[in-house]
Amino acid sequence: MCLPKLLSGVALTTFLFDLDGTLIDSIELILRSYRHTMRAHRGLEPPDEVWMKGLGTPLWVQFRDWTDDPAEIEAMVATYRAYNLEHHDALVRPYDGVVAAVRALRHQGKTLGLVTSKMRSGALRGLRLAGLEDTFAVIVGADEVTHPKPHPEPVLKALECLGAPATGAVFIGDSRHDIECGRAAGVKTAAALWGPFDRVQLQDLEPDYWLERPEDLAALG
Repeated sequence: MCLPKLLSGVALTTFLFDLDGTLIDSIELILRSYRHTMRAHRGLEPPDEVWMKGLGTPLWVQFRDWTDDPAEIEAMVATYRAYNLEHHDALVRPYDGVVAAVRALRHQGKTLGLVTSKMRSGALRGLRLAGLEDTFAVIVGADEVTHPKPHPEPVLKALECLGAPATGAVFIGDSRHDIECGRAAGVKTAAALWGPFDRVQLQDLEPDYWLERPEDLAALG
């Protein structure tokens, strides 16, 4: 683990987490869902890099790159979600060590929140599969904000719901959108390197903390 910046004497008391690519490994499911949707609606299959670039943003944001028609975007989102839900439990699992690490933070009295680009219903399904459905004091989904990540609104809303200040809060995520969102909201940021993105892909954003393994969360607590 590498923690390049010190806490400046301020203890971290609020831990906000991304979901996909941070708590649960759902990347293969996400990619399969995009492939299925594009084959059904466009008869083509863009390279996975297209979807990985936008990972962490809502579905409608991804699909509007392919059409300006709101009705078609809605249909594409529906196709994606139907496939995703059908295959969810077979293809999703929590990352090794994540459940224990998150529960340890809660046991220490830390306040935990979830900030995700999924709809609340989809997020709850992922949390139930991981056994973390009762762990978070607040959940902010894509259907509960006007401006999704990387806009700061999702993190700011979580802090508001918790009654917690930005000082002493950290947002843990795997993607560029997570780090940008957290920084814009004025909280510390931690890059989860056990997800799909490595240090090289994130280093220009200079997150406050680099987490190599879920067990490294203990050093922040």
